[in-house]
Amino acid sequence: MAKTRFEHRCQECGATTARWEGRCPTCGAWNSLVEQVVESTRSSVAPEESRAVALGGVDPSLGNARATGIVEFDRTLSGGLVPGSVTLVGGEPGIGKSTLLLQIASSLSRARRRVVICSAEESAEQISRRAFRLGVDTEAITLCTTASLPEVLRVVAEMRPDLLVIDSIQTFADPEIAGSAGSVSQVRECAAQLVAFAKRSGVATVLIGHVTKEGSLAGPRLLEHLVDTVCSFEGDRHHALRILSVMKHRFGASGELGVFEMTADGLKGVADPSALFLADRQTGVAGSIVVPILEGHRALLVEVQTLVTPTVFGTPRRAGEGIASGRLALILAVLEQRVGLLAGALDVFASVVGGVHIQEPGADLALGLALASSVTAVPIDPLTVACGEVGLAGEVRQVVHTERRLQEAARRGFRRAIVPMTCPRAPEGMELIRVATLLEAVERLGLAVADRPFELG
Repeated sequence: MAKTRFEHRCQECGATTARWEGRCPTCGAWNSLVEQVVESTRSSVAPEESRAVALGGVDPSLGNARATGIVEFDRTLSGGLVPGSVTLVGGEPGIGKSTLLLQIASSLSRARRRVVICSAEESAEQISRRAFRLGVDTEAITLCTTASLPEVLRVVAEMRPDLLVIDSIQTFADPEIAGSAGSVSQVRECAAQLVAFAKRSGVATVLIGHVTKEGSLAGPRLLEHLVDTVCSFEGDRHHALRILSVMKHRFGASGELGVFEMTADGLKGVADPSALFLADRQTGVAGSIVVPILEGHRALLVEVQTLVTPTVFGTPRRAGEGIASGRLALILAVLEQRVGLLAGALDVFASVVGGVHIQEPGADLALGLALASSVTAVPIDPLTVACGEVGLAGEVRQVVHTERRLQEAARRGFRRAIVPMTCPRAPEGMELIRVATLLEAVERLGLAVADRPFELG
């Protein structure tokens, strides 16, 4: 029997230390070290005999994705789920993760493909009630409501299904591993066993994961490295829109975005997200402009809104929703130094409508124009879009796949686009306004005030 000992393990990266420290010496995370009892140091994943093969003799078609029948999900994951792959889907409680996976299981069941759903959070009766409400085809679906991972692996090895769903990875435990369910050691070892089993058996596996209050996946960061695909399922529980974003994908492009709508009959894929994002847009309001962004291979139109007000405190507020705070601060600095917009005494709020998080610099120009419009209270033409990166010198730079972005804008009826000087030709029916700097773009839209700083309203 192994001697009982104590150690402190980082909840972010899984590194261990002999004593508690305020900051993890490996990843630098603060207050992430948690004391735990270590009773066994052996790994639960048995070593396998290695086998060297010639790379040219490996059939690449064995890694082809198989469609699940949920069109929006398959498109986001570059065709579907690959046999033997492990996909991690994370999201807040109640956002619809279990509903999405149950609908995928139903679609595979209709195609006579076997599915095993293992849940340690819900009883069989709860899952059955949800399946009945959603009209799920349960003929080829098997439920396993246990928190014991060895029992799960035994059942799956006997049935050899096409898909295994684990709901959720933080609730399963191996009795031979130290720690309770959800601890770093249990999550790490259980995930390692499931990944090893999926690779050996060829069973496509989907792990549902919890998230922390900061929005990151709970458990060690090693969990994200072990799996093949990491997806984030986001949205507001009080609204119908749900967004599936792919942050890592070994079998296709990462950065893809899938849009779903939560209805009484479950999740429905949205074929035209741009129309949904712009459906309730109000025109003629200052501080608003539409920007074509690129999420994976899909071009989307989203509305960027800004609002400025006089600050009532000594330090003005800078708040961004869907826009990185650093990017907002950069554009405000460029507007002040290169354009003449003085916002030092103003509270600035910026938001991307629809819950989309813009990670690329292609929205810089639109954000700058929206801020200038908000400060001067001059609305921007509602049929105008803007696309381009803004540098620290105030120059407007080209972004990737501008032509594809403009084609999406033209399809939705937009007639003008503010773009960099090096932008390719315009789609049919669209006028391009080429600008070299942010100052020129502001002037071309009639937002500049000659010879004096901007004034509120």
